[in-house]
Amino acid sequence: MSQDPSLPRTVTPSGPVRGTLENGVAVFRDIPYAQAPVGALRFRAPEPVTPWDGMLVADRFGPTAPKVPYAPPMDALLPDPEVPGDGCLNLNVWAPWEPGAGPAPGQGRPVMVWVHGGSLVRGSSAVPVYDGTAFARDGVVLVSLNYRLGIEGFGVFPDAPANLGLLDQIAALRWVRDSVAAFGGDPERVTVFGESAGAISVAALLTAPAARGLFRRAVIQSGAPIALPLDRARATTEAVARRLGVPPTAAALADVDRDRLLAAQTEVTGKGTPLTGGHSFQPAVDGDLLPCDPAAALADGASAEVEVLMGTNTEEYRLWFVPGGLTERVGRVALRLALWKTRTPARTLRVYRAGRPGALPGELLGALATDKLLRVPQTRLADARRAGPARTFVYEFGWPSPVRGLGACHALELGFVFDTLDRPGTDALTGPDAPQELADAMHAAWVRFAAGGGPGWRAWDGSRPVMTFGPDAPALVEGVRADELRAWD
Repeated sequence: MSQDPSLPRTVTPSGPVRGTLENGVAVFRDIPYAQAPVGALRFRAPEPVTPWDGMLVADRFGPTAPKVPYAPPMDALLPDPEVPGDGCLNLNVWAPWEPGAGPAPGQGRPVMVWVHGGSLVRGSSAVPVYDGTAFARDGVVLVSLNYRLGIEGFGVFPDAPANLGLLDQIAALRWVRDSVAAFGGDPERVTVFGESAGAISVAALLTAPAARGLFRRAVIQSGAPIALPLDRARATTEAVARRLGVPPTAAALADVDRDRLLAAQTEVTGKGTPLTGGHSFQPAVDGDLLPCDPAAALADGASAEVEVLMGTNTEEYRLWFVPGGLTERVGRVALRLALWKTRTPARTLRVYRAGRPGALPGELLGALATDKLLRVPQTRLADARRAGPARTFVYEFGWPSPVRGLGACHALELGFVFDTLDRPGTDALTGPDAPQELADAMHAAWVRFAAGGGPGWRAWDGSRPVMTFGPDAPALVEGVRADELRAWD
């Protein structure tokens, strides 16, 4: 192992760390923020990491949480590396750095903490699109983390805490509070941000008393405040246990071979959808970490002092519908059945149909699903926060990908936010010619927000301003699709 003195190194409260210098940015990968959740620590709240004496070489991504790969055709669209090993409670840091000296001049830089998505059963911080180089280049200390997934992170048991994955995220945020100054970051200027399940996690963290004070700003990308009552969340755990033939306890499931456990959870959750229901893993209203439903808590003023940036993609549903052909398979009868099952009023469908002449039933269902699951809850949250002291900013990402007719689909904005259009695998969603100028604009907005200013447009008010990042130059639009939003009231 090289002893090059120019390699970035620093000392954290747990011990010294050495990283790599890449394109003028210091990168530290696989720093443990808690002990490995194995043995007696499996299905338990994260325990503080044991300090080390020697130099921790942090030059490669650490183990990812146990998971199963995406099935075709989604595996070709969403790269999801798997790194073996037990110590999945790890994080990575990208920081401005002066070679041979340390953190670049200007101590106390803004910090952004990334929580990945993946339906709480997939994903990791090692996905190439999440590379933090551009954030560090622009003066931000970027931290990305892994957390427990599936039944090990979001199962509900009589003999173990609920929401272990959220507890992991809070443990990582505490690490940031205690350690990020060693990398040049300001623990008083932390922004937590996430997409999809990561955004759901961020919304939950906004209402968790244990997370209070650990961040000043939050970004919610393509997610909404969602949590299940404890009994409903427990039902998924019980279904997995029945399939395995064991009691629905942490002690019993800890004795099951991990591959069998993952296979069982995949079989149980494989047919559920966010729109029509079924078994899934979600944060649970446990009365402790999450005292009440996050949507209700936020509407009542929880984290009113935290500035929020949030938004959706225009055609979120296309990632869920198009690759498997669901857009074409949904007929009029199936559309009506789905709307009946989700208690969507007939008048709401009429409004959407009027605004989309010639749309297929599957396209109408997708547009309704996008708004019911994401845009409507976010709009209501933004409206509820107007009376609070902290500002709320709303965006919409509308650039259409040419790949497989995906359009402005779920997860497409990630390469633009991270300014990683040139990273391996990003073009699986964007295609080879995604507009760099749009990435420049969107990435800069996130940096401005984290630095403490507005992202570049007016905060949410009665006219409902939305910054639209579309095929043309970003534009501020008021009252986006107001008729459709009113159709849900």
